[in-house]
Amino acid sequence: MILILDFGSQYTQLIARRVRELSVYCEIHPYHTYPVIDTRIKGVILSGSPFSVRDSRAPAPDLSAICRRVPVLGVCYGAQYLAFTEGGNVMPSSHREYGRANLSCIDPVSPLMKNLQAGTQVWMSHGDTILQVPDTFTTIASTSDVPIAGFHIEGEETYGIQFHPEVYHTTEGMKLLENFVVTICGCDRSWTPDSFVDTTVREMRQKLGDDKVVLGLSGGVDSTVAAILLHKAIGRNLHCIFVDNGMLRKMEYANVLHSYRNYGLKVRGVDAGNRFLDALKGVADPEKKRKIIGRTFIEVFNQEAHKIVNVKWLAQGTIYPDVIESRSVKGPSATIKSHHNVGGLPDLMQLQVVEPLNSLFKDEVRKVGLTLGVDAELLGRHPFPGPGLGIRIVGEVTRRKVRILQEVDHLFVEGLRQNGLYDHVWQAAAILLPVSSVGVMGDERTYENVVVLRAVTSTDGMTADWSQLPYDFLAAISNKIINHVKGVNRVVYDISSKPPATIEWE
Repeated sequence: MILILDFGSQYTQLIARRVRELSVYCEIHPYHTYPVIDTRIKGVILSGSPFSVRDSRAPAPDLSAICRRVPVLGVCYGAQYLAFTEGGNVMPSSHREYGRANLSCIDPVSPLMKNLQAGTQVWMSHGDTILQVPDTFTTIASTSDVPIAGFHIEGEETYGIQFHPEVYHTTEGMKLLENFVVTICGCDRSWTPDSFVDTTVREMRQKLGDDKVVLGLSGGVDSTVAAILLHKAIGRNLHCIFVDNGMLRKMEYANVLHSYRNYGLKVRGVDAGNRFLDALKGVADPEKKRKIIGRTFIEVFNQEAHKIVNVKWLAQGTIYPDVIESRSVKGPSATIKSHHNVGGLPDLMQLQVVEPLNSLFKDEVRKVGLTLGVDAELLGRHPFPGPGLGIRIVGEVTRRKVRILQEVDHLFVEGLRQNGLYDHVWQAAAILLPVSSVGVMGDERTYENVVVLRAVTSTDGMTADWSQLPYDFLAAISNKIINHVKGVNRVVYDISSKPPATIEWE
């Protein structure tokens, strides 16, 4: 495996995803709590950081247990830190170096730069520059503005680069990472969906034995794949519960239950919509809504789970980005995704937790699902938040608002399907605003609701761009919504990307 030390960069997860794309297993750990370097770890990558190495608050780990023991690649801040700690001169850039650049000089003998083309495009994102390095450093790459864009420390397999190979705009970034991970570190490329399934099923059988496990299904990709993977391991000892919180998509409850009919799963459906909606009455604050929905889910789920005798384990569809967020450099991202999973259930139910997917990114979950024979339509479903439409209704949630938004959402999503656009979008959503606007229908003046349509493209939801849907499609859908959904007279389209916006509005 490759160990990635996180110094707080927005790109750290992207480094991990790129290494995984090479079929090499890797893990991200905070720079100050990394594991002991043992024979499993074949190399270490040091991430970028929002800090300057000259900042008194900057990450400053002791790397003596790493350098010279295994190959090391410092990326951006990681490279600057390596140079700075060895006595190099790192200073603020005369101008901020951000965006595309080209490597004007590449050392063809360097194993890190092997087969990279002169003039290849790279992505810069740093405020400091390495101006001078010790005599033991060899420069292996330069740009017209950055004389030391890459270096190698003589006598050890330690490298640094001031650009980001993990981003799409570095056109030969994957080749560079392959040079480091496969050629320099010697990792075999055995991290595949098939190997993951075989290993995980074997581990789950050993861990769970004949114990009963309960899992909360949502109809989404993560919980579906987790359920089918566990079912492969323990069969009928897996008990699934699907709770309708009254804020699902139109016909979602029946459709999801129907979609599981061919997988041999024991699924218990619970219609608890009225209980959730009653609890939300009069509440407009987004965080309070999330907490109410989460608390009510725990109550309902716990009540249903206790109907199953001798349950020992609670299974969750937690995936790797959630694990990383919970132990990030800056601490748990509790207020970013307070609705994720079923926090509080393990303590309340006094169950042990099993998370079979907690080492996978979203795209890897889909690949594992294909290996398990999960229907492509289920795997292709867009992500849907745990609180459902409750966080797509800005302000208080009422039954009338839910009905309106269900209709709008249904027309939008089905329109994407019918026009061959659904699979080109990572996530599509309709948002109901607490805003009314003036309109004219026939000869009458109206004063009705505004809805927002949002569609984004992404790989794992960590970053996202707004989808540039065809104008004629947007025009037709807007017209259809206004004509068919009573209570809506204006439709707008959200063209914000993440960051700085989020995918959801609440």
